[in-house]
Amino acid sequence: MTEANVLVVLDGVGESLKKSQLELLSAGRLLGTVSVAATAPVGEAVLAQLRENGAAAAYVPDGADLSEYLVGPTAAWLAEVVSASEAQGRPVRAVLLDNSPTGRETAARLGVRLGAGVITDVVGLEPDGTAHKSVLAGSYEDRARATSPVSILTLKANLDLGSPAAPAPGSAAVTPVAVPADALTRSARVTGRAAKVSSGRPDLTEARVVVAGGRGTDGDFGPVEELADALGGAVGASRAAADAGWVSHDLQVGQTGKTVSPQLYISAGISGAVQQKAGMQTAKVIVAVNSDPESPVFEIADFGVVGDLFEVLPQATAEIKRRRG
Repeated sequence: MTEANVLVVLDGVGESLKKSQLELLSAGRLLGTVSVAATAPVGEAVLAQLRENGAAAAYVPDGADLSEYLVGPTAAWLAEVVSASEAQGRPVRAVLLDNSPTGRETAARLGVRLGAGVITDVVGLEPDGTAHKSVLAGSYEDRARATSPVSILTLKANLDLGSPAAPAPGSAAVTPVAVPADALTRSARVTGRAAKVSSGRPDLTEARVVVAGGRGTDGDFGPVEELADALGGAVGASRAAADAGWVSHDLQVGQTGKTVSPQLYISAGISGAVQQKAGMQTAKVIVAVNSDPESPVFEIADFGVVGDLFEVLPQATAEIKRRRG
């Protein structure tokens, strides 16, 4: 599969590529030669980044703004991109998308159009296309590989790619591909958007460090936020904390919240019930702080501290700041 052409789908490209988008490109290079399908126009700065990361081709929508619609037109357009790539002598063998709700739904719709196997929630990838999946609340890791001519995979942030080689510069040029008109007329349109207030912290699903608080914070997330900021990380929360209104639900980690795979996950005042484990058990290192020595979270933690989070976290924050000068 190393000589295959791999189509990497980049959604919501801004003035520069995000960390998770660069990871998708790295995953594409692991499998073969990378082409990019950007769902919005790309500027010269982004095009230069794509070339630096080995992209041999770049496709953009022609005559339609896909951000004005739900995912139906995007899936239809990607099927057209696959056909265009094949007509140019680059038959697509794999399509990679992010593992967001939008990415997973797009993958499912595209899989139907292409008759392709779809693998979601990928946490690791091998050069032959074998995908690693964390299942059953992180209790098991499955390995799967699609047997269809085209495979479609949705990849989680911070996935394990081994040690990918440095990219050879690509020569990507922008190729517009038309969006099927019938897909636009049959799709629901987005009527409005509201900008989310930025916290200044990294996105929860992309962060390399996550500090999460639970019921044990009793509503005071100050120590959690201070430690996250000292580590340059994101703030997360348990469902109990979000349901209590202490933090917004977009910070919830778990089975009914977001799934994260950071290098370091610090759990503070969270019991570690199975619903919470489902959202964070693929973290590389898990540190738990809880006053109850029988808390289930210690069963999955690499390091555990039995103590009051209001004493432990401020001490850790102060020591980190001291060492960093």
